[in-house]
Amino acid sequence: MPLHSDFPTDPYATLDPSHRWYPGEAQIGDLGLQKLIPPLVDRIRRGVKAWRDAGYPDVSPTTRGLLNWWFNREHFVTGDYGSMYPFRWYFAQREAVESAIWLYEVERARDAYGLMRFDSHGGVAKSMFLADWPHYVMKLATGAGKTKVMSLLMTWSYFHAVYEPQSPLSTNILMVVPNIIVLDRLRTDFEGAVIFFTDPLLPDNGFEGRDWRADFQMTVHIQDAIGNVTKQGNLFLTNIHRVANQAAPPSFEDEDRTEYFLGKRPVTKTTDSTVDLGVIVRQVDDLIVFNDEAHHIHERNAWFKNIEDIHLKMLQSGRRFAGQFDLTATPKHNNGAIFVNTISDYPLVEAIRQRVVKKPVLPDEASRGRLVEHQTTDYVEQYRDYIELGVIEWRKYQTEMAAVGRKAVLFIMTDDTKNCDLVAAHLERTYPDLSKAVLVIHTKSNGEISESTTGKAKDELDRLRGESREIDLTENAHKAVVSVMMLREGWDVQSVCVIVGLRAYSSKGKILPEQTLGRGLRRMFRGNDDLVETVSVIGTEAFISFVEGIRSEGVELDEVAMGPRTGGTGPLAVEVDHDNPDKDIAALDIVLPVLAKRIEREFKNLEEINVEAFANRRLPLKPFTPLEQRQIVFKHIDSGEVSHVTDMANGSSASAENVIGWFARTILRDLRLVGGFDILFDKVKRFIEVQLFDHTILVDDPLVLRNLSEPEATQILFNQFKEAINALTIVDRGTSSIRSEIKLSNTRPETISAKPHIMPKKSVFNRIIGDNKLETSFATFLEKAPDVVSFAKNYLRVGFSIEYASPRGMIANYHPDFIVKQTDGTIWIVETKGQEDIDVGPKWERLKSWCEDATELDPSGVTYRPLFVDQPTWERHEAKLSGFGEASTIFA
Repeated sequence: MPLHSDFPTDPYATLDPSHRWYPGEAQIGDLGLQKLIPPLVDRIRRGVKAWRDAGYPDVSPTTRGLLNWWFNREHFVTGDYGSMYPFRWYFAQREAVESAIWLYEVERARDAYGLMRFDSHGGVAKSMFLADWPHYVMKLATGAGKTKVMSLLMTWSYFHAVYEPQSPLSTNILMVVPNIIVLDRLRTDFEGAVIFFTDPLLPDNGFEGRDWRADFQMTVHIQDAIGNVTKQGNLFLTNIHRVANQAAPPSFEDEDRTEYFLGKRPVTKTTDSTVDLGVIVRQVDDLIVFNDEAHHIHERNAWFKNIEDIHLKMLQSGRRFAGQFDLTATPKHNNGAIFVNTISDYPLVEAIRQRVVKKPVLPDEASRGRLVEHQTTDYVEQYRDYIELGVIEWRKYQTEMAAVGRKAVLFIMTDDTKNCDLVAAHLERTYPDLSKAVLVIHTKSNGEISESTTGKAKDELDRLRGESREIDLTENAHKAVVSVMMLREGWDVQSVCVIVGLRAYSSKGKILPEQTLGRGLRRMFRGNDDLVETVSVIGTEAFISFVEGIRSEGVELDEVAMGPRTGGTGPLAVEVDHDNPDKDIAALDIVLPVLAKRIEREFKNLEEINVEAFANRRLPLKPFTPLEQRQIVFKHIDSGEVSHVTDMANGSSASAENVIGWFARTILRDLRLVGGFDILFDKVKRFIEVQLFDHTILVDDPLVLRNLSEPEATQILFNQFKEAINALTIVDRGTSSIRSEIKLSNTRPETISAKPHIMPKKSVFNRIIGDNKLETSFATFLEKAPDVVSFAKNYLRVGFSIEYASPRGMIANYHPDFIVKQTDGTIWIVETKGQEDIDVGPKWERLKSWCEDATELDPSGVTYRPLFVDQPTWERHEAKLSGFGEASTIFA
């Protein structure tokens, strides 16, 4: 069943539970609902939505403060070279955190019976739950940011334990991973507690009256590097073997029963430790456990038993085991059934739609028809066609990625170590661009890397650990990976663009389709939410059939033409065509002046706001009861999101200063003002006192504070001030000057989602990619027009924008669509528009004034002219146009 038509592509948008993916009847019939949808999730989603919409009631002040800090405030973090950029958590990450907190603190569903209340399938029984302690599983598609979720919940647990009397949570954290490679990946985020300071996890000191940053004292211990273990504030990051109960005898229920029948084998693994971390974590006063890649915890295996043992040891000695929080993309038992205690679900189908991960694409039927599995005992010869196609597709990605300073990685899976080596040797010998560039990984039969401590095996592990951290780097020589099996976890390489499967997959392998795809799903270009990235999947019929099993979970797998003389499936690189011998870049170049801004704000004008002159409708003061006055909920008018909740019963400091300050800060934020808070604070206070209500009031009155949280009052206040501020502060200075210039030939390369495009002869760029049919058609016309010397799409990397005052009262940047140079030297700035929007008028007027200024100021006498091409007029005249001059007459 496809996603709901209203499901948003924005990964930050709040998702309505009724719009989430749900399997169709055919999918349910084939697999059964228990293998597709977690039974608790729907009711939990709806409960969490109601709780979120109400402003997070019925939780501690600590919890509400953290939730509002994280999700209802604007955050900026430091990027490269000290620049600041906005930061938000994906809604899927937010929902997972909210679900865990709601169940734990609001619903107090901390055991099987508490969770069974949310069963929507009707088939959940107590026996399906493994744990006798709070145990939640959060399902997020590979690449959707499980680490972020863990860091948020760790922060919540820490501060709740510090600030709330009788808190059931803990400041001591055990973070368990399945292997050394995963641990190395997480080490980057957690060593030195760095993630808690690079992400806006810790509120500013003074927020809600607490010194959050000063009170956050966390010591991180990684594997054997155990520092001073204090009574609180310890984070133990380790693989599961380090916390094993060494005294526990082998059991018939173990996943591997070898030791049960034959006795304990000699200890030779890297999991041996000179420090008994298992003893240490069993002796702290309280503990909370987080599991990454938690699909390993099932069927009461050794992993589960170690956590169970920790819980029992702490329970027996009167210490506190706060709970267990597991994160994985595939929380499934060996029979395919989803873990019953899964409380949140962000499936792959939703992650792909929101471009959080790459989109898998398969060869179309014609491309598959050209692949022959040759009848021979020579493994490489048998699958030569598949290998060749994989290399061809990889080269397409590599060409595009190299243009923007990145690399593409080819991943090939074989059936055993011998054939793995044969394929690697074939790649190195046959393809010059892969010579000395192939990395071989030998895994165990279940897709995991063996972690041996001795001899060559240890050297191999150390080498793989290094490669797992470095293969994405362009200076790393490896461009292809050949493995016995697609790694189950840990090998989270962002650059995998092509997967070739040369093995007969079967359910006996216990590897799910999403785990197979998982190592190629992580995006390369994070932060560019509009870019569609892809991973091409090629392989034998059995392999492709296996991968297509992901369709049962709603994933739409595109099928495209692959092979020679076909286009690539990944993002396209746009760059200046310096290496094209048929282009004279200097002759095609276009130079644009960078003008000083005409539209600006003058903050000093805030003093001129006269609130008594506002022509707003005055409101009656509603008579709320003392009980109704206890909770004050403030929401952002534009989004409807709750900003914060003041609960008088919990001792929150609801004062006129806090409320007025929130209004003033919100107005400044929405209008992108960076000064004037003191002035605006006094103006807002005066407006509330004498103008908002039908009589003069005192803002300290609790009844007034309650009235101020009503949507009608909030909207009137915001609207009046925004109109007044914009009227006073947005100034068109009427004059400009040239500050610098933009040469199109200096534009840096960038990647753009694959769309219809042309390969122009009249542009410095290698491609002109249209965002829509009108742009592509117009670009084709410019390429053919005899009176056009050169033209270009105004890509973001060009850096050409014009500021304008939008009807919403904002100073925004406007990026015209095309730049055209006519044979007479005139430069046209062209806007194409398929449909009207409220900003078209202001944009057009500002474009005209920019062209007038540029023409007047250009020292070389170049004329700049604006052109507005609307779709209906274009469609009427396109076929008859003989040149650009004729078009300019029609549209000017």
